[in-house]
Amino acid sequence: MKRTLATLALVGGLLAPATLTQAEDAEITITADKIQLAYDTKEFTVKAGQTVKLKFINPADSQNLQPHNLILIKPGKLGAMIATVNDPSKLSDPNWINNPVPESEDILHHTKLLKPGEEEVLEFTAPTEAGDYPFLCTYIGHAAIMNGTMKVTE
Repeated sequence: MKRTLATLALVGGLLAPATLTQAEDAEITITADKIQLAYDTKEFTVKAGQTVKLKFINPADSQNLQPHNLILIKPGKLGAMIATVNDPSKLSDPNWINNPVPESEDILHHTKLLKPGEEEVLEFTAPTEAGDYPFLCTYIGHAAIMNGTMKVTE
């Protein structure tokens, strides 16, 4: 009965089609390169307010055997975040080496530090403000070259 009423309301012009369907989730997979300090995806696009399921994989057959993470930050904050995570004083801190995620209001979402063969899924709602949201690996020395952009559109 609900479907019939919705159909009649749509035909009668009472409801907009958007109220009857919901936008699909964005499902993104990003993999750390097996040889270079890079992500296989440098850029992806989602809609403002869309549910995002972001899978990050550090492949088991990685030749560099490096741990990696993925941190999503606010627009315009990439340079400052790279400077923060590359601070030489952090190199002597074992807690930082095991979990290189700074305490910062600029971080929107992040994975844990993944060893080769591990993966993690982040599920979140894309920001409602359109813009370019950087993502990066904050393991020691990786951030300057291991980064990309999540583009949020209206």
